[in-house]
Amino acid sequence: MFNDTKSQYHKVKWADLWSLDPGVTFVNHGSFGACPIAVLAVQQNLRSQLEQEPLRFFTREWEPLLDEARSKLAAFVGVGAEDLVFVPNATTGVNSVLRSLIFHPGDEILTTNHEYNACRNALDFIASRTGARVVVVKIPFPLDSPQQVVEAVIEQVSSKTRLALLDHITSQTGLIFPLRELVQKLQAMGVDTLVDGAHAPGMIPLNLQEIGATYYTGNCHKWLCAPKGAAFLYVRRDKQPEIRPLTISHGANSSRTDKSRFQLEFDWTGTDDPTAYMCVPEAIAFMGSLLPGGWDELRQCNHQLVLQARQLLCEALQVLPPCPDEMIGSMAVIPMPAALENRSFMSIRDELFDRFGIQVQVVPWHETPKLLVRISAQIYNTIEEYEYLGRALLELLAENGN
Repeated sequence: MFNDTKSQYHKVKWADLWSLDPGVTFVNHGSFGACPIAVLAVQQNLRSQLEQEPLRFFTREWEPLLDEARSKLAAFVGVGAEDLVFVPNATTGVNSVLRSLIFHPGDEILTTNHEYNACRNALDFIASRTGARVVVVKIPFPLDSPQQVVEAVIEQVSSKTRLALLDHITSQTGLIFPLRELVQKLQAMGVDTLVDGAHAPGMIPLNLQEIGATYYTGNCHKWLCAPKGAAFLYVRRDKQPEIRPLTISHGANSSRTDKSRFQLEFDWTGTDDPTAYMCVPEAIAFMGSLLPGGWDELRQCNHQLVLQARQLLCEALQVLPPCPDEMIGSMAVIPMPAALENRSFMSIRDELFDRFGIQVQVVPWHETPKLLVRISAQIYNTIEEYEYLGRALLELLAENGN
């Protein structure tokens, strides 16, 4: 094995703002995110406040803090605060909508072959309970343009299509779907849209009013860099009476009239630690303060870094980029050469970590190419880290006889 180590890299100041292990080459921000030290300190203060006087916190302080966090998040994602609730993760948001809606035998729920596995499982569960049918749209990959996504989805809509569950940014393949055009075309055909926007908040500019989806859920712990356990669910105003949380609690029969039933039910589903939600404003402010151009500059820097990294990895492995630059945000996948197809994705992922100290996502794909490496770019990453990953992958290829 070569002698490169993470310690040989030029130390950048951004890495000091996170508590990530300096001995690990961490190019996998997209999987679970990483919360800055300063934001975690705010959460710890809130937790101390909670534990010092739990009754006061939950009866007097909790709701104003939650409402303030909701207001700041709503402004960031371009929607009214009254249409937003917090959930622990985007998977919970998807399940909350699917479990609330009523489907009948023969109804069709549209999704794509790029859909996140957890959400696809939720669809299959609903279909098995209701007799609805899951229609899976095959989106080609590699692909040449966003229009291929639109054409493939619209072609599969029928008179029985009740709902379309669509990724905003796909987990497996890192593609930004042309969501606004998809939503508009589906709405014109009478089809509601449930968007799994797990990766979108903080990675790309987000304006939910302009997108116009019926339901939209996104994570705050990934590219917003809030603590784990913070996500949101947006529901269009006319649909809110239909949508219930997975846990039914006190809000179901509350006599309050100052808030909608939608918020009363989702805001309190039982005793839990709500401090991750309350730290979302701090995460938005902190990440937006890192560069003079704020969030716009941060997103653009991450975008340019991941494109540069994708290009150098594709050149090193002698493969072609599988999609145009415009469909990439801060994540990108690189097809693995056929010589590694006999290896499982887990064995490659584990070997990259155990031998080289590289934390990166290796993704199995159901068609050719069979394996993808998904890289992420956050402000603490450097181009040297992706060069190091490239040399590690070349060493694995050499050992496989290529």
